[in-house]
Amino acid sequence: MTLSNFSSTLYDLDHMYHDPFSYLPATACRKIDMQKGDMLFRQSQITSGLYRVVSGCVTLQRTGLSGDTLTLHRAVSGGLFAEASIFSATYHCDAICTEAGSVMKIAKADVVATMQSNPAFSEGFTRLLAVQVQQYRSHIEILAIPSVKERILAAFQAGYFDATVTELATRINLSHEACYRALRGLCDDGRMVRVGRGKYKVS
Repeated sequence: MTLSNFSSTLYDLDHMYHDPFSYLPATACRKIDMQKGDMLFRQSQITSGLYRVVSGCVTLQRTGLSGDTLTLHRAVSGGLFAEASIFSATYHCDAICTEAGSVMKIAKADVVATMQSNPAFSEGFTRLLAVQVQQYRSHIEILAIPSVKERILAAFQAGYFDATVTELATRINLSHEACYRALRGLCDDGRMVRVGRGKYKVS
């Protein structure tokens, strides 16, 4: 079974490129069922592969020296995570299931071997990583916005409002208290509207 059975080309800029993972041997991919709260890997654990979400949601988190948790990435259906594990000895964060579902684990050894033997795979995988870099840069730009209200609005425009307010807060490096205060302020300013428990939309 290859990953192409479970994915679309969501990572491609123009949705026209072949899924590079279809070049991997069937034994490279292993489906893992997840329950909410399951830990796929921990920071500093030795790397063994990268992952693609089949269903559910996985959040990548890192705990800072002060004890605060920062959400680095939130992967949903079709999304990749832990791509850097192919070039790293250890994982740099924790991967936690925040919505029950399943993932495909893609063996690191098979990815490395196929990169060395298959130019088509190497090109496709490199293209995939380039798109991921663009997405991470956009995320960094959001985190760099000093105004909490403007950061929240930018996050909304980027599609970050698909989770709880607490998850949103960690994703954009805010305390949940600061996030709730800013959301109330945006509603008071008439720039956003609360449409349900933990649900908002731009006015």
